[in-house]
Amino acid sequence: MAKYICTLCKYVYDEDVGIPEKGIPAGTKWADLPDDWVCPLCGSRKKDFELMEGQASAPAPAKEKKPEPKVISNNASLAGSVKVPAGYGDDDLRALSYAEAAVLCSNLAKGCEKQYLFEESAAFKEISDFYMSKAGKVEGTFDDLMALIEENLSTSDEALRIGKKSGDRGAFRVNLWNNSVAKILDSLLKRFTDEGNAMLENTNIYVCDICGFIYVGDEPPAICPICKVPSVKLLKVRRD
Repeated sequence: MAKYICTLCKYVYDEDVGIPEKGIPAGTKWADLPDDWVCPLCGSRKKDFELMEGQASAPAPAKEKKPEPKVISNNASLAGSVKVPAGYGDDDLRALSYAEAAVLCSNLAKGCEKQYLFEESAAFKEISDFYMSKAGKVEGTFDDLMALIEENLSTSDEALRIGKKSGDRGAFRVNLWNNSVAKILDSLLKRFTDEGNAMLENTNIYVCDICGFIYVGDEPPAICPICKVPSVKLLKVRRD
């Protein structure tokens, strides 16, 4: 029997084992799972799974290997200190909005907390709160959110490759979290497009306080599938 892996959180569905605690007995074939079945760990759709390597199936077409982006220092004032990808320069830089600065500092605070740098985390949290107080209410539609996620995903793979090549573990980790969380959020939003409000009825929503992972379900997973913190860090969203 075969195994299928979630491409977003790496959860493995084993046909031999099933998920008895979820009412799926051992021996249940992948094809027999309902089309609206979702990953029990991250909530992604069935179509976000793929057959694990080494399992019996028709061979998948070979994926074209993307060339590594060339990394250069194209700003004399940054030479030897900061590397930017080829094709990017000062014209690509812009000032952050208050809301963007708040989110950036909030993420830095959470990253510091993950590394047990509590003093630094508190400082970034204070700065984030200041910028958020200046930002006011952020307006937007569902379509605006989808567009932001698509824009994020269009650049996140490149950012991940650059972070990995740089040898900076912190940069690589933050880009890895961003890449994974954005893909899961994209899957959840597409589920919502298909299912509507029924997706959120009689269930809960949890958000990881460290990496931003969002989970829709009765109880959160034991650990965050993205940053591996325990479920105590997955905070239940109030729906007043």
